[in-house]
Amino acid sequence: MPQLKMAKTITDALAINKFKDAATRLCASSPCADLTRIVTMIRNVLLVEFGTQLQSEVYCCVIIISSPPISYMLDRRTLLKASGAAALTSFIPSSFIKAATPAAKPPFRFCLNTSTISGQKPGLIGYIDIASKAGYDGVELWINDIQEYLSTGKSVQSLADYIKSKNLAVEDIISFTTWMVNDEAKRRKGIADLEEQMKIASALGSRYIAAPPMGVEKSEPINIQQAATYYRTILQLGRKYNVMPLLEFWGASGTLYNFSQAISIAAAADDVEARILPDVYHMFRGGSGFNCLNLVNGKIIPVIHMNDYPANKPVNEQTDSDRVYPGDGAAPLKEILRSLKAIGGTKVLSLELFNQAYWKEDALSVAVTGLKKMQRLVDEALATK
Repeated sequence: MPQLKMAKTITDALAINKFKDAATRLCASSPCADLTRIVTMIRNVLLVEFGTQLQSEVYCCVIIISSPPISYMLDRRTLLKASGAAALTSFIPSSFIKAATPAAKPPFRFCLNTSTISGQKPGLIGYIDIASKAGYDGVELWINDIQEYLSTGKSVQSLADYIKSKNLAVEDIISFTTWMVNDEAKRRKGIADLEEQMKIASALGSRYIAAPPMGVEKSEPINIQQAATYYRTILQLGRKYNVMPLLEFWGASGTLYNFSQAISIAAAADDVEARILPDVYHMFRGGSGFNCLNLVNGKIIPVIHMNDYPANKPVNEQTDSDRVYPGDGAAPLKEILRSLKAIGGTKVLSLELFNQAYWKEDALSVAVTGLKKMQRLVDEALATK
């Protein structure tokens, strides 16, 4: 039995649903064998359902599946040629029918973590304005900046509206709560704090919130199964607000410092929403290496912190402030980007720096420079194998 599937409408869902239903009825009653027949049916459906007053702007892809299977991608030129029906132009807007396979999602989005320009102290609204002017797709905001903004009497909805007006997405919220500590009272307090922060993140449209090993003592080695139990708890909490915690590891922490630990905890949590938040610097600092990226499914990494590290300083002496622009250090960033693309999914590349030299420069200039360097690396990485 032939089937007709339509892509989504742009402005008039009701019209396309009527069109789909009517066209499907015709296909069901009259099996199709050739393009001319298909076009005739489509033209008749349009005339019957909408007359000559159809104004809806619709992108549609018509796929006819018959026996033997036949698939046609119909564009406006093919429709006119196959039908010989100049009359089509009298009632179909020029943008009505276009060959359309779903647009492939780009492998990367570009994001500004506001730590990168925090030394200039532009304030929360300043961060947002700078990210927008620089050309980023989104921002990673720090929860303390948001809380400070809200403490002045402003609403979270007004902040959400402002971010939206700047055509930015809140990709992630940087948070520091004691959800992972073994002390039960501290852990409960940390989880309660995290829940309040998830409410804010949800109102801002953020899908994720960072969950690093805040408060975990170096004297307490990570117990993978116990940490997984704690992580599962906050994953379940996140479902209430559609804000999922990203398990973050810190390379110099001496606690949760390695990619392998994070993956083990995420696996032991036995939850389909488990995700991790890698960072190029932390992967280097904690000895994770980068080939580990090739071992995971792409959905496990929605966001990665982008930066670089100098080659002329021993790894154990490097700190967050040593981070430099992507491409200005020794990290194999092109290989990292190729690995991220190969494992699938769209990755948010979030520029996270704490370089005090950059903090002395113009904030917008720093943001623009970082974005251009990331974009150039992506272009070069995807252009070569």
